[in-house]
Amino acid sequence: MLHLSQALRLACVFLCVSSLQAIAQQGPPPVTVATPLVKKIVEDDEFVGRFDAVAQVNVRARVSGYLDAVHFTDGSLVEEGQLLFTIDPRQFDTAMRQAQAQIGVAQATFDFAEEQLERAENLIANGNIPQSTVDQRREEYLAAQGALEQARAAVELAELDLEYSQIRAPMAGRIDRTRIDPGNLVSANESVLTSIVSSDPINFYFDIDERYFLAYSRDARARGVSLQEGGGGLNVRVTLSDRSIEPLPGVLDFSENRIDAETGTMRIRAVVANPDNILTPGLFGRVNVPGSLPYEGILLPDSAIVADQNRRLVMTVDADGIVVPREVRPGPRIDGYRVIREGLDGSEQVVINGLMRARPGSAVTPEPTELPPVADN
Repeated sequence: MLHLSQALRLACVFLCVSSLQAIAQQGPPPVTVATPLVKKIVEDDEFVGRFDAVAQVNVRARVSGYLDAVHFTDGSLVEEGQLLFTIDPRQFDTAMRQAQAQIGVAQATFDFAEEQLERAENLIANGNIPQSTVDQRREEYLAAQGALEQARAAVELAELDLEYSQIRAPMAGRIDRTRIDPGNLVSANESVLTSIVSSDPINFYFDIDERYFLAYSRDARARGVSLQEGGGGLNVRVTLSDRSIEPLPGVLDFSENRIDAETGTMRIRAVVANPDNILTPGLFGRVNVPGSLPYEGILLPDSAIVADQNRRLVMTVDADGIVVPREVRPGPRIDGYRVIREGLDGSEQVVINGLMRARPGSAVTPEPTELPPVADN
């Protein structure tokens, strides 16, 4: 009679043999394979940067006086020339009327001096008055002429002061809050009343290191342009932290004229259209810059790439259905796929689903599929 442990061992052997026979009858495990997607691509490099206004200005008063009224809503969009503040205009109106009155006095003095000079020039022709009298009246005429011009200039200055009592927007954009309330004394050229930043378009600044700068400069020269003259005119895309907003197109238009010796970076600027005013200065974003010239790229989904310590592998299936690992060098993501820079030529059958069943050197049953031009994920 068999011992209980021996019976259990025999049962296990029987089950294992039965399982192996079942597996042998089923054949190699199925896996999904596909040929890598090959199409013309341009690799992107991604950098983090910040938006800044194209133009910004601090609004100050050009005349001193007491602030009388505010004519805008804090944080609103204003147009160039729009009335923002009013300084009490009464003193400037009085000064202008005084200056206009001085013109009348100066004009009368000038007319009298002109008549006297003409009379003296007629009399000296007959020898009735000395030359010194003529010279004196000519001096009085010139003095009266200067006084008249001075009075006219005083009127223009008074009109300017009256005009400056109405403070208008020097440019269009989004205005800040009011920093001085009505009733306070405003000092000319000192008191900052508010600030305005332009809204459309808007600049995006980011830094690149020496390696990227040299690569971009090389690609720019290949296109017949210069990175440092107008930024090379490269088209870029800026992505915000809110993924629901589509990437925003922009154009590189400026790079600094030297690399920062302390950081080893150069600042680049892109101009981005902002017609909906969703972008504001200080906002962070990520910019994708074309990092290569167009070339035929090999693309695979990330799920087809496995990690083996510091290597990256894909599992290919040969004509006999045998799994053959290939070491690859992946690049950036484009259209939902991973760029394969080295290791494949685009003709291989790569396992994209069922990697757990695809062991190197083992046989599998490939089930072909086709990768779409743009991945769904």
